[in-house]
This record gives sequence, structure tokens and C-alpha cells, in this order.
Amino acid sequence: MLNYILRRVVMMIPMLLVISFISFVIIQLPPGDFLNTMQAVQGASGGGMTNEQAELLRKQYGLDEPMLVQYVKWMSGFPRGDFGYSFEWNSSVWDLIDERIGYTILLGFCSLLVMFVLAIPIGIYSATHQYSIGDTILSALAFLGLSIPGFLLALIWVYIGAIVLGLDVLGDQSKEFLNQPWSAAKAWDYFLHLWPPAIILGLASTAQLMRIMRNGMLESMTEQYITTARAKGLKERTVINRYAVRAAINPVISVMAMEVPKIISSSILIGVVMSIPTTGPTFLSALRSQDMYVAGTLLMVMSAMLLVANLIADLVLGWIDPRIVYT
Repeated sequence: MLNYILRRVVMMIPMLLVISFISFVIIQLPPGDFLNTMQAVQGASGGGMTNEQAELLRKQYGLDEPMLVQYVKWMSGFPRGDFGYSFEWNSSVWDLIDERIGYTILLGFCSLLVMFVLAIPIGIYSATHQYSIGDTILSALAFLGLSIPGFLLALIWVYIGAIVLGLDVLGDQSKEFLNQPWSAAKAWDYFLHLWPPAIILGLASTAQLMRIMRNGMLESMTEQYITTARAKGLKERTVINRYAVRAAINPVISVMAMEVPKIISSSILIGVVMSIPTTGPTFLSALRSQDMYVAGTLLMVMSAMLLVANLIADLVLGWIDPRIVYT
């Protein structure tokens, strides 16, 4: 198992290098650079910088060099923890995104937890009560969850929480706890602000995973080993939980790992709507202003999160299903 994990980790390195190069090239495809964008913004507001000033800044930041040279310089700083400089924020990239990455990972983990806690039991119930009223209602809710975008649910929650209930629903904590040391009250307030976006992010995927779990359960319950287990006199709950669920849960775990990029992409709009410090708003702003080092680093981090999530999913599959052996 350890050899398998090491091989997967080593394989991630060339994959991340390829992803970083492709991402850097795509970010550079639009005409101009950050300074052109800045000139356009300042010109629209009545100000602006001269072309001579822009050229001096372009030489200072190395934006006049060939794209391949810029990429090599950017990548050469990774071993030292230097991910470049943000032109828009006048800060190093890592200082800008480190807290946002931590919050995004925590929010993504909570969203996956919401998916798992909701999708598995609901899928089992729908399969064991096929065509019942409960199955029909849950299936209708699943299709409703698939059809409503996450940002719309975020807008609905902001309206209900802020206007109807009078709660402070924006941001990752209430105003009175900003810049305050951690305490039990602040931690509880942090949790109260964390679970609404986690549920909103997880709902759409929960609906999909519920259908996958339901279909897998219906298929596994027709297998011969289920009939044999029942014929041996095992309790129905034992047959379902020990045999049917273990076989049906495999595709659910695999799909959950693939939900990571969807969570990250959905967090962009939800982060903007709910003003939460995810990487989404920063990534969107970096793309709009062509702040290439910020956008490239965030793409690298998102890719690494996807690769790690797939590795964890494979390890969990090997732990759940004894038929899967990793050497």
C-alpha cells in the first residue's frame, strides 16, 4: 500500500507540471497583460498612466520577456515557496491566498460531508422503498436540487437570513468577532457561518449521488449473493448494510472525488454572493485583471486538490471493498 501511495504521489509531479504550463499559456492567450487592463480601468475613471510609464513597469515586472521565460522564472520559485507577485494586490501570491485556500479546503470537506451524510441514507431508503410515496418525493427533490444553481440558493439564503430573520449571514464571521482573538463564542459563530455555504455547495451533488446510490442499491439487491444471504436467515438490515450497501457505495465514492472541481467552481459565484473568503472571488478577479501569477497558482492548487481527492477515494475504495487490492 505504501509503495502504491508513493507511486501516485510521484506521478502527480509531472501531471502538475503539465497542468501548470497549460494553465499559464491559457492565461496568457488574451491580448495584452495586467498593465493594459490597469490602463483601461484608469482611463475609464478619468485617470491613467502613459505608455512610457507602462513600459517601465512592464520591464520592472518582467512582463516584456517571452512567455516561456516568464513561466520558467515563475516555476523556479516554487521550491522556495515563492509563487510570484500579485500585481493587483501588491503582495506576494502566497500571502494573498494562504488563508483563502485553507477556508476553501475546509468548506469543500464540509460539503463532501454533507453529500455523504445525506446521499447515502436517502439512496438506501429510496432503493428499499422503491416506488413508495417517500421514494417519489425524494426523487422529485433530487431533480429539483439538480436543476437549481448554487448561486440562486445562496441568494435565497441571503434574503431569508438577512431580510426575514435579521441574521448576519455574509462573510465567514459576524462583525463583532472581526480581528478578535479566538474564543468559544467566535468558534461557534464561525461554524454558524460555515454550514450554510457548505450545504448549498453540497445540495446539487447530493441529488446526483442519491440517484447513483439508489440505482446501485437496486442493482446489487438483485444479485445472487443477496438471495443467498437471505436464504441463510440473515436479518434484512444485515443483508442491506453488510452486503448491498458495500457493493453499491463504490461508484458513489468515485463520483464524490470527481465532485471536487465542481465544488471549487461553484464556490466562485457562491463566494461572491455570500462574501466568504474562498479562492473563488480572488480567482475571478485575477482572471479579469490578467493577474497571471495569482490565477496560475490557484489553478495549480485546484488541480492538486483534485489529484489528492482521487487518491483518497482510491484508498477508501480499497478499504471498503476487499476485492480491490493495491500493490
